[in-house]
Amino acid sequence: MHPEISDSTPIEARDQRVFDAVRELLAVHGMHLSMDAVAAHVGCSKQTLYSRYGSRRELLGQVVRQSMSAAAAPLASGDERPLREVLLDFALRYLEHRNQPRNRQTAQLIATGAAEFREEARSLYQGGAEALRGQLAEWIRTEMARGRIIHDDPHFIAEMLVSMIAGQDFERQRFHAPCRDDPKQRRRWAEFAVDAFLRAFPAPPAGIPGTR
Repeated sequence: MHPEISDSTPIEARDQRVFDAVRELLAVHGMHLSMDAVAAHVGCSKQTLYSRYGSRRELLGQVVRQSMSAAAAPLASGDERPLREVLLDFALRYLEHRNQPRNRQTAQLIATGAAEFREEARSLYQGGAEALRGQLAEWIRTEMARGRIIHDDPHFIAEMLVSMIAGQDFERQRFHAPCRDDPKQRRRWAEFAVDAFLRAFPAPPAGIPGTR
């Protein structure tokens, strides 16, 4: 039995328990997840959840944002590693996150319920895929300023890169077709995608003013 959430519980631990419960329940109920179910799973009152998170939509948004922040962790500003190393780290984390069985099940259930829960589904998209693209775009903008990437639209190439990394594998999963279930296969694909991206948007030649 879970203890009641109280103000004496450290904020990080308290939130993490709730977020973990939401992830577990989303994989079972999808968009039909209720605050009653979360409260029962955690061992607190529904009023406590509403008081802390405001609404079911906001709670779901916080859970998705936390997951995307973990996937975007390799995109630290000022990272001196070669671009290929940073991008490959990002690609592998992204693919690992998307291919976790619970996350795959959750994605399918959310897609099934999206037409019924349009506002919540849109909020999940904005806090998830769109937020990740935004973080990647900001990283690319920084690398452009550092002279390591040449382009004039970081959001465009951020979306292109995520699409290249994803490939068609998630569509294959959606229709239960053979996909890259093996980590070695996913790594080969990630390397192919990152290398193709870097060939398309190479670092500028040495000697151009303002670049290095």
